[in-house]
Amino acid sequence: MATAIRTISHEDRLSLVDHLDELRARLIVSAVALAVAFGVCLWQNHTLLEVINEPLKSQTRKQVASGHGTVGQAVLAQQGVLRIAEHTQDALGVLAAPGSGLSPQARARLAPLIVSLKGDVGKIPRSPQGDNPVTLGVGEPFTTTISVALYFAFILALPVILFELYGFVLPALKPHERRVAMPLVTAIPFLFTAGVLFGYFVVLPAAVHFFVNFNSSEFNVLVQASQFYSFAATVLLAMGLVFQVPVAILAATRVGLVTPRQLRHNRRYAIVACAAVAAFLPGDLVTLALETVPLYVLYEVSILVASLVGRSDDGRGDGAVTGTQGAGSPEDPAPSRDQAAEPTVRDIIDHVDRELSD
Repeated sequence: MATAIRTISHEDRLSLVDHLDELRARLIVSAVALAVAFGVCLWQNHTLLEVINEPLKSQTRKQVASGHGTVGQAVLAQQGVLRIAEHTQDALGVLAAPGSGLSPQARARLAPLIVSLKGDVGKIPRSPQGDNPVTLGVGEPFTTTISVALYFAFILALPVILFELYGFVLPALKPHERRVAMPLVTAIPFLFTAGVLFGYFVVLPAAVHFFVNFNSSEFNVLVQASQFYSFAATVLLAMGLVFQVPVAILAATRVGLVTPRQLRHNRRYAIVACAAVAAFLPGDLVTLALETVPLYVLYEVSILVASLVGRSDDGRGDGAVTGTQGAGSPEDPAPSRDQAAEPTVRDIIDHVDRELSD
């Protein structure tokens, strides 16, 4: 019986029931990994919310420093009230002091007012409030917390889910196909993590800055929690998928759709494509450049990796041919046209006829 623990070889023959049993086992393992990650994320939900709120808080602090936005205006009013209260307290202290010219009865009446004013001033918060997203419904804090925990749980459990998916598809691949698929599948979670980190530290702050300040003089901008977290998750997921470009390019070169030489020749188109992708992401000209450069670097890295893999395959192929010729007899006839290598995917797409090309 197939299980999610035992690796099935390409030569094994399984029934439909065995395949379904293996799929069920791998789905259970993936679900358990997701449940464990969800439990950890729900346990640390305060830390998760602080991490996601940091780009919004950073933008709010900039607005407070310049006195813009709803929170910035509230902080300016708060600071004004503090100054008035402190000045009033100083003035009452001078009037209540001996030698101020007031009668003892008047000074005695000012003493409790000074104590009360000092207590009221101490209750006024010194740090700006309102830099967190707002909730509008009774159950929105709960549902939003659950959603955020699910987002992070999926990211944490993604390597296990991909491993189980690869383990289910692995028996259908031939040995040489496994050698091609293994580095691609291994690189997917690392590139996804790199894309998420890039989106969090570069793209998401630029997006928050752009949208919060866009035409802000005409609106009282209050960021709703559920919409903000959905937007943040979409941005991070999009960047994680965009960073899969090396995997897609390497896969295309391995099946023969394109060659590293063609990719080098079309660099100018790649630059335009990277700039177009970055232009769809929110931000100004500075963030446009910051987003375009990593995408183009990924393109160049993909060309380099494809070239190295191609040279390695050529080296193994030459060694195999040399060994075959040495083992055979000199009188062996040359391979006929019918015994020639099968056409590649690129030959099929380009309608290459080997007889006409000869």
